Amino acid sequence: MTNPLPFAHLRVLELASVLAGPQVGQFFAELGAEVLKVESPAGDVTRTWKTAAEAAQAPGEASVSAYFTASNWGKKTVVLDLTTAVGHATLRRLAATADLVVASYKPGDAEKLGADYASLAAENPRLIYGHLTGYGPDEARAGYDAVLQAEAGFMYLNTEGAGQPPQKMPVAMVDMLAAHQLKEGLLTALLQREKTGRGALVHVSLLDSALAALANQAATYLVTGHDPQPLGSGHPGIVPYGTVYRAANGRQLVLAVGSDGQFRQLCAALGQPVWADDARFQTNVARVAHRAALEALLTEHIAAVNGDELLAELARRAVPAGAVRTVGEALSQASAQPMLLPGAGSIRAGLRTVAFRSPEWPVLSQLSAPPALP
Repeated sequence: MTNPLPFAHLRVLELASVLAGPQVGQFFAELGAEVLKVESPAGDVTRTWKTAAEAAQAPGEASVSAYFTASNWGKKTVVLDLTTAVGHATLRRLAATADLVVASYKPGDAEKLGADYASLAAENPRLIYGHLTGYGPDEARAGYDAVLQAEAGFMYLNTEGAGQPPQKMPVAMVDMLAAHQLKEGLLTALLQREKTGRGALVHVSLLDSALAALANQAATYLVTGHDPQPLGSGHPGIVPYGTVYRAANGRQLVLAVGSDGQFRQLCAALGQPVWADDARFQTNVARVAHRAALEALLTEHIAAVNGDELLAELARRAVPAGAVRTVGEALSQASAQPMLLPGAGSIRAGLRTVAFRSPEWPVLSQLSAPPALP
C-alpha cells in the first residue's frame, strides 16, 4: 500500500504574490496540500511579466506568463477584493479551516485588510501564519530582490574586480532564499503544533535571509575585520576554484579544486606534474598567495586542449570540474528529468520546487497547471 503524501491533510491559504511566497505555496502543493491562492481582481502581478520573446510568441493578454508558472503549479485561485465586506468575510471563512497562511504584505498592510495573524487566528487558534516582508516587521518598506541583492552585499561581490560594475545575479536569489527560510519556519511551527496544539506567527524578512546566506563571506568580515573583495567567480580562500576557462574547442569549463591531492591530479591531467611541486603551488595557502600566476598558467594550458577531453580526464581522476551550460542544456540533462513537471494544457512543462525524495511517500507525477485568472 502506498503511503499518502506528507501534507495531504493540510489546507494552505496563499496571500502572497511574485516569487518567494508562491514558491512556498507550490512546495506544499507538491507534497499533497490543498493550496488556495487568493488574488485581487487584478491578479498576481507576475501574470503580466513576459519576456519579449514570450510576448512575440503568444501575443495578447493571456493571464498565465512563464514567470507565473515558476511558482504556481497545483493551486486553485480564489479572487477576492479584500477591501470589501464580502471579500473580507470570505477570507475569514477560508482562514477558519486553513492550517497555514502564507502572506507577503508590507508591515501594516495586512492589518488594514484584516488579513493579519491576530485577526485570522482569533477564530482559528491552530492557524500557522507565515509572513514575508522585505526588512522586518518594523520597517514598512517593500522588498525587491534586486534591491536586496545590492543592499546585502551580493552585487558588490559579484563583479570581476575593481572598477567593474557590480552585477545582479540572473535569478531572484534573495526571494528564493527567503522562501526556503519560510518553509523551514513553517515546518518547525507544524512540528511545534503537534506538541502544543497551538498555531504560531512565523516571520521571515528578505534582508535576514540574504544576510544568513552570506555564510563564509560574512564570517571573513566578522572574524578578521577585513571586508571581502570581489574576485569575479573565483573563491577568496581556495585556488583554483570557480574561475571559468575556455578550451581550444570553445568549451567553457570551471574547476573546483579543494585539496592538494586534487590539485596534483589536475596538474597530471594537464601534463604538467611539475606544477604540483612548485613551491608557489604546493599548498592551498600558497596557491591563494600566488593566485594570478597560477590562473595565468591554467588559462594558457587549458586554451590549448580539447575541453570535452579534459573534462573526461578530470572526471577519471576525480577532480571536480564541469562544463558551463545554458539553462536549456542544464534542463535537458538526463539527471534533471526528475525535477520537471509534465506539461498541462498550453504549458509545455514546469519545474518542481521539491528536490528531495524518500521511499516513504510518492512523488506526484502530475500537478494541475498554474490557474488562469477567472
